Amino acid sequence: MIQFGVHPREAIATNMALLVVINIGSSSGFHGEDLGTTTRVVRLSIVTALASLGGALLLLVVPTTALRLVVPCAMVGMLLFLLFNPNRPQERATLSMPRLKAGYATVGLLGVYGGFLSGGYATLLVAAFTYFFAYPFLGAIALARFLNIVSSVAAVVVFTWMGTVDWPLVLRLAGFAFAGAFLGARFARRLPEIWLRRIFIVAVAAMAVKSLLVDL
Repeated sequence: MIQFGVHPREAIATNMALLVVINIGSSSGFHGEDLGTTTRVVRLSIVTALASLGGALLLLVVPTTALRLVVPCAMVGMLLFLLFNPNRPQERATLSMPRLKAGYATVGLLGVYGGFLSGGYATLLVAAFTYFFAYPFLGAIALARFLNIVSSVAAVVVFTWMGTVDWPLVLRLAGFAFAGAFLGARFARRLPEIWLRRIFIVAVAAMAVKSLLVDL
């Protein structure tokens, strides 16, 4: 949007509104995937909503350029995590309380970032869920998409109050965004986890290179 002349603050707010549509489409495609216990999903949703509200409010006082290094650093960190810390099935039954608490804290910190900027947010959530909560890769993606709805809605409430969402643009793009996200999720569910992981790594690597070479 910025490349097409939309003001950065308005682009972030409008993109956040579109993310609601995108993640609803994606979550619809992942319908039936195991997201974990209801208690855990509710706790993660509350943490995410509160953190994202705070993150969105940061736009009132913090220039978005102050976080220009966050996205490329996050993408590089995620890439290293995927390459050197693969999700091992035997780890899924050995979750300690300190590890779970660290997971909730991490989701909260990511929620602040998700409400403020959101670039790479879902990708970082996938890493958090696979490491701290030992989710299988597809389950981590499905849960990340669901929580991204929570984060985006919380942020959009703030951005709407600030008057920075370009709703006509959202309406023009919403149908395409929903359809693409839904089809992408259905395609992902057909893939073996090993291939889904490989595609994910390639996508993250591409985003990291783009962020380092272009965004900076």
